Amino acid sequence: MKLKLLLKKKEESKIDETPETEVEDEKEINEKIFKNFALISEKGFEVPEGLTQIDSYPVYGKYVFGSVHILSNETENENFYHINEPFLSSSESEIVKDVLGKLEYTPVLKEKEKSKEDALKEKVDKILRDFRIELNESEYYKILYYVMRNTILYEKITPLMYDPYIEDISCNGYHKPVYIFHRQYMNLKTNLKFDDQDALDRFVIKLAQQCGKHISIAEPMVDATMPDGSRIQMTLGKEVTDHGSTFTIRKFRKEPITPVNLIKWGTFSAEQMAYLWLCIENKKSLIFAGGTASGKTTSTNAVALFIPRKSKIVTIEDTRELVLPHKNWIPGVTRASFTEAGRSIEMYDLLKAALRQRPEYIIVGEVRGREALTLFQAMSTGHTTYSTLHADTVNGVIHRLENPPINVPRPMIEALDIISIQSQIYVGDKRLRRNVEIAEITDLDPHTKMLRTSTIFTYDSVKDRHTMIGSSSALEEIKKSRGWSYSDLQRELDRRKRVLEYMAQNDITSFKEVSSIIYAYQSHPERAIEMLGIN
Repeated sequence: MKLKLLLKKKEESKIDETPETEVEDEKEINEKIFKNFALISEKGFEVPEGLTQIDSYPVYGKYVFGSVHILSNETENENFYHINEPFLSSSESEIVKDVLGKLEYTPVLKEKEKSKEDALKEKVDKILRDFRIELNESEYYKILYYVMRNTILYEKITPLMYDPYIEDISCNGYHKPVYIFHRQYMNLKTNLKFDDQDALDRFVIKLAQQCGKHISIAEPMVDATMPDGSRIQMTLGKEVTDHGSTFTIRKFRKEPITPVNLIKWGTFSAEQMAYLWLCIENKKSLIFAGGTASGKTTSTNAVALFIPRKSKIVTIEDTRELVLPHKNWIPGVTRASFTEAGRSIEMYDLLKAALRQRPEYIIVGEVRGREALTLFQAMSTGHTTYSTLHADTVNGVIHRLENPPINVPRPMIEALDIISIQSQIYVGDKRLRRNVEIAEITDLDPHTKMLRTSTIFTYDSVKDRHTMIGSSSALEEIKKSRGWSYSDLQRELDRRKRVLEYMAQNDITSFKEVSSIIYAYQSHPERAIEMLGIN
């Protein structure tokens, strides 16, 4: 694709990489359904007394539709998430029940190009024809939605799975409301709950089966990857949780986050990203550290776009999260044993195998055990590695690496070039993700045997601003290896910063567009600058 075609405004570009025919079908369906949601629901949403509606928006996918209402109780200073699904009359409910009864099994796909939704739709259409059930358009799509929802989709949490603003979904037991983490409104209680213990147990078993996993009283805890790529942790019954079965879903983004997204959100500055771009392109190793949900994996995936396109990459994860545009990429995922006598495949095993595959870059989802020693051995022998770690400070990272259960010898840690600290902070009344420090490990003090670090970027929470405060030994090494003068180095950093700022200012944030512009710059910097019209 020519670079100039990528410079259109976001509204003119196709972000979804789904084949055009499927996109058109889905668009046509959504237009039919969503021209008048009130017609489909046949029951308007009424704000409960004592609450105020502060936001609302539609949720939809292929054959899926609903509306979200964010409600506020100003007296208790609490917000709520209300999902409104299509209303079924008693006769429509009977039709749904009858169709579900006629479906003997979930459709087995015989044609690779046919989706589960399309296969099930054909079966529903046949049942409706065979029994001569006549429906108007709105009735038909309501019936189809509830059949899909209760078979191949996610039952009552289906709309939550299709809401792009939701990051996490949590069910803490029966008779407990389902909670979500919303990108704008943060933790919210929903109007959904499982009132029946057996129904919740059946649903958790179904979720496990959809993931290709087995859960039982004998094995009541399961971590898995859902068909859409989301991560899920499940428990069954009251064996390990007093309130009954539970599940927590970390939703997978179909459109991965890019460095430009992180700049626009203020997580990183353009100057920081230009620094990381140059360091990653020149094979400097990096660890993203921070607390839970601080954006470590998101940042890792975003900056991986800076890896030169033709490089060989191996990724190693417990559950698949990373998405890269590179062709020469081997994604590895750990695997639990199928039987008690069987052998599980752990990160350590995958990492040992990766070193035999001669990768230029190795990305490990998270280091927390014996695989860390192998990872740092790889660093010491010239492999560029990226990973994440739970720690809140640079000293905390070093302390965790040096001590059990990781136990990396101090001289090996010196092979790590950069540590990036992520955090969730409050700016005003908003909770935001911010990079709070980027530091470099410079050397090992010959007298004290302590690792010396240098802070390169710091964060001012009062001004919500990142500032470069230190000189970079990593950039100095790059300057020498590339044969650049100091002005050459500054010019290169400045150009990359302007490319990133150009994309941010022109709302070029899609994974496909951003990766293409980065690749164009890496291939022909002068030509890319000229095409972008950057002075």
